[in-house]
Amino acid sequence: MVKEYLYDEIANGIASQINSGVLKSGDKLPSVRMLCRDYGISMNTAKRIFLELEARSLIDSKPQSGYYVSRLPYMKLPLPEVSRPSQKANSNDPDELIRKVYTNMGKEGLTLFSISVPSGLLLPLAKLKKEIIHATTALKDGGAGYEPLQGNLELRRMIAARSLSWGGNLLESDLITTSGGMHALSLCLMALGKAGDTVAVESPCYPGILQVATGLGLKVLELPTHPVTGLEIEALKKAIPKINICLLVPNFSTPLGSCMPEEHKKEMVSLLAKHHIPLIEDDVYGDLCFGMQRPKCCKSFDEEGNVLWCSSVSKTLAPGYRVGWIAPGKYKEKLLQLKLAHAISSTSIVQQAVASFLKRGKYENHLRQLRKVLQENYLNYVEAITAYFPEGTKISRPLGGLALWVEFDKKINTGQLYDLAIKQNISIAPGRMFTLQNQFENCMRLCIGLLWSEEVKFKLRQLGNLACMMLSAS
Repeated sequence: MVKEYLYDEIANGIASQINSGVLKSGDKLPSVRMLCRDYGISMNTAKRIFLELEARSLIDSKPQSGYYVSRLPYMKLPLPEVSRPSQKANSNDPDELIRKVYTNMGKEGLTLFSISVPSGLLLPLAKLKKEIIHATTALKDGGAGYEPLQGNLELRRMIAARSLSWGGNLLESDLITTSGGMHALSLCLMALGKAGDTVAVESPCYPGILQVATGLGLKVLELPTHPVTGLEIEALKKAIPKINICLLVPNFSTPLGSCMPEEHKKEMVSLLAKHHIPLIEDDVYGDLCFGMQRPKCCKSFDEEGNVLWCSSVSKTLAPGYRVGWIAPGKYKEKLLQLKLAHAISSTSIVQQAVASFLKRGKYENHLRQLRKVLQENYLNYVEAITAYFPEGTKISRPLGGLALWVEFDKKINTGQLYDLAIKQNISIAPGRMFTLQNQFENCMRLCIGLLWSEEVKFKLRQLGNLACMMLSAS
């Protein structure tokens, strides 16, 4: 009780100083160690205080620098509402809207706010090219032969070694490589489900997950989701009798950017294991944290092999390389059988190249730079949205990832906004793409993975002007 009281007292005291103007925008806060020394608290309690202040959008963390009072006007842009989807499984796939958005993405001169990958200008393309060349000489047959069924051994070793940073403690034998993150998720759903089974997901949810699930004949149950803390545990508890599989993105989900607290992850893993419901964990954004500490995964708390941890380098390093992996726990043999039937082998050269990139320490250096850029982008986007979007606009407050969720007045239909914006060479992802239900029509996702420039700022201004016009015309 004393620790909880002290935690609340310190967090609220700092918040009060920020709100009253004693601490001003851009001021640097004491370090974690200084907070521990000044208040006599543990490192974990100090970190929790800073996480709480970040969740309130009062402070921002900058890698290798520390915590600063946020540049954002306090509560100027409120959070989106907690989603309240129907508690009946649905399959009303917005295929036409998704096709329209993705068909246009190759259009020349288009500003792609709609596709959630980092710009090639933010990726170490020259270094990757060298690794590809090196891989052709490092591999026994120049990469022309098949890999072992589980995948490149060096890559699996590097992934296992990196799992120590989030408490995974994996071995190379625990992992199976795949052709990207979606291939990993597809194999998991095929291994665990059959037509007519129900899979529980967050709402809103990544369209690719919805399409794969419905394509396999699965029913999709969308659950209420908080824009900061992710899936609501109480809603999951009530849904337990209805579901056969759970597929979640606990760390910086797209499109909300929410991050489930550790205590929620632990409780959820225990709950699902108790009811023998497998959890497919999509951790493709986990490495893109804005703060100093990468969040733990649900797999960190998995004692029974019930969590199938999936990830890739598609959102961090090389989308086109299609290098992903699964730590499938007790479902390993099922996954190997499916991979053998559907793929036989992953691509040798790119797996070796990524393995070498990780082994040489280049990935961590790249991540440090990318995280810093994405956090700066987030702040720049919010400043532009504050200046140019309609009054009453709500936005998410991600602490990592590539997505920013925007909620307009219900009079603005973002499907129609897309049609207007595409004429200005601006592509957005309308909210209706992220659900099988008739909801989120007044929302959209913006990718913050572009290289920030005056041109990007101008495109956000154009987008805001279009939204203002729609609102005034309604």
